[in-house]
Amino acid sequence: MPIKKKPQGSHLAFKGGSYSVFITAVVLAILIVTNIFVSALPTSLTKYDISASKLYSITSNTKVVVNNLKQDVTIYWIVQADEEDAVIENLLGKYESLSDHIEVVKKNPDVFPTFTEKYTDEKVPNNSLIVESGDRSRYISYNDIYLTETDIYSYTYSSSFDGEGAITSAIDYVITEELPQLYVLEGHGEAELPETFTDYIEKENIELNIMSLLTVDEIPEYANAILIYSPQSDISEEEANMLADYVENGGKLLVMAGPVKDASLTNLNSLLEKYDISVTEGIVVEGDRNYYAFGYPYMLMPDMNGSDITDSLIEENYYPIMPLTQGLEVGSGNGATVTSLLTTSEDAFSKIAGFDLESYEKEEGDIDGPFTLAVSIETSGDGQIIWFSASDFLSDMYNAYSSGANVDLAMNSISSLIGEREALAIRSKSLNYNYLTISDSTSSVLKTLMIGVFPLAYLGIGIFIIVRKRGKQNEAV
Repeated sequence: MPIKKKPQGSHLAFKGGSYSVFITAVVLAILIVTNIFVSALPTSLTKYDISASKLYSITSNTKVVVNNLKQDVTIYWIVQADEEDAVIENLLGKYESLSDHIEVVKKNPDVFPTFTEKYTDEKVPNNSLIVESGDRSRYISYNDIYLTETDIYSYTYSSSFDGEGAITSAIDYVITEELPQLYVLEGHGEAELPETFTDYIEKENIELNIMSLLTVDEIPEYANAILIYSPQSDISEEEANMLADYVENGGKLLVMAGPVKDASLTNLNSLLEKYDISVTEGIVVEGDRNYYAFGYPYMLMPDMNGSDITDSLIEENYYPIMPLTQGLEVGSGNGATVTSLLTTSEDAFSKIAGFDLESYEKEEGDIDGPFTLAVSIETSGDGQIIWFSASDFLSDMYNAYSSGANVDLAMNSISSLIGEREALAIRSKSLNYNYLTISDSTSSVLKTLMIGVFPLAYLGIGIFIIVRKRGKQNEAV
């Protein structure tokens, strides 16, 4: 009896089905290995920033600071379990990936309730940070990372994220042994520095020192700059000579001095006369509606002239507001390089009546403009003076009126005097836009679908097709 042979088609179908199962298994294995490999990569290689304000990106300034690290820096992340802020987590991951000298350590306040007491007396909110290197440390509150400002006119809030600026500034602080020294003059009824201005100075790692020229024989050599803020009485002739010698020998001076009621600042203003710059009497009033704010002709909105101090504000269309100013008339400079930073319109004039003015109209005896309201003077001996002829423009109220332009102008001036390091140029990033946010539960579902369900479904469909094809082939036999 002849042996009946198995149909060749069935054998080929089995081989084809086995090959398909093998290929599916290989593809699935590759997907699993790829997912494991990608999960082990640093954050900088796996997460891409498509946000409008580059919320998840690190600037080149931070890269310069971090890449130059030569000592270890620890960033303690004070956060309870499952309460991690996703944006902060992403940011910290980028810092760790940039340098082997940076380590991020989570500290759960429920497990380590007294840990932060070594660094701050404040109540520490969740997702706050402490940056430490050696004996130096800086505490960064969560409220200093997410900033909220109120628009006093529209009663709306604007939010920004200053995580990178705060962290990079803190790193720069803990690794820098000699910080810039800014000496603030006292002894002439000077006003207290405004809070916002002081906060900016602290963030930029500039140490403030109080100094009276009446108690020193000379200005300390390690003073990077001297600040004279809103004096209410004149300095002495001896003090003026000390300041003049300081500048001529390469010193840096920042002056914010406007008109003073029932007093004159003759000796202080003599520092300008040396460079052929004179201070006019009275208070400057604008005759052009485009050059003053909120209907008050003494609340000036001057033109900004291009310089390293004003360029960033000009590019971003910010306008400083200068209230109650004296006019400066700029001459030859007497060998110094003089740059007019802020100027009025041609229609401005100075009211001789000063604080006793009764009208904003030009009267007999008033001085015709235009005027300079701020100057930068660079001497032949590498000294520099930056002079604002308004005392109160840095007050928190006027700074809010200018949307922060006034403080930015002052900080740019300080940077021009003492030099700006990379850590000091990072600004906060606006959060006033809509972006995609998903919850942790949604994220977990998506991960399960992408890593588990979809690959298994693909495998199941492949097996189903193979089995079905084999069944049809067997029926045909």
